[in-house]
Amino acid sequence: MTAVLALLSSLLWGSADFLGGLTSKKLPSLLVVALSQTAGLAAVTCVALAAGAWTAPTGYLPWAVLASLSGASGLVVFYKALATGSMGVVAPISGLSGLVPLAAGLLGGESFSAIQAVGAVAIGIGVVLASGPELRADTGWRPLAYAVLAALLFGISMLAIARGSEYSALMTMTGMRVVSVTVLGLAAAISWRRGRFGRPNLRSSLPWIVALGVLDVGANVTFGMAADQGPLVIA
Repeated sequence: MTAVLALLSSLLWGSADFLGGLTSKKLPSLLVVALSQTAGLAAVTCVALAAGAWTAPTGYLPWAVLASLSGASGLVVFYKALATGSMGVVAPISGLSGLVPLAAGLLGGESFSAIQAVGAVAIGIGVVLASGPELRADTGWRPLAYAVLAALLFGISMLAIARGSEYSALMTMTGMRVVSVTVLGLAAAISWRRGRFGRPNLRSSLPWIVALGVLDVGANVTFGMAADQGPLVIA
């Protein structure tokens, strides 16, 4: 079940990344993240209420805050990278974020079987090769730097999600979204007031932003469940 949940998480994350990249070419990255996080908060709150998750032990709270701050920062940087560079280069590099929880799991005493180790190495090589010829594209160094920073921030967020999910995956995600919506909403409101967003056309992009938020929160929840049910190195 760990592998199934982790693969589902990858599918949801990849779909969210695709929508985020497209939307950030039309709207400011901060605005896209703030609105999508709000949509994600609404979705996960409904699920948590329906599942009765609010009675879970509160040990998830510090991990939720850490996951929120690192994850939201990573999203802003990632969408900025996608808006300024090639998706074929940025996405594979940011996909290396899994190295952070992988290293944490190994340092924590978890291990691979021989076949799992071969699979992990193959996945890592595949992520790098996925950028293929586009690594030679003239995108400049800035999108690559953004992608590396996003990978680090995402990795920290994934590790925090895994730790918080030991108490409750749903409440970790709910706490994450409460913090991120508060911080990003304030930042977006200040930017809007100062005229940094111009006059964005939200009407055509809003459905995609909502879908992006739901996909992203679903990816985080399924990853947390995968990490809680099995070894972190596998998830």
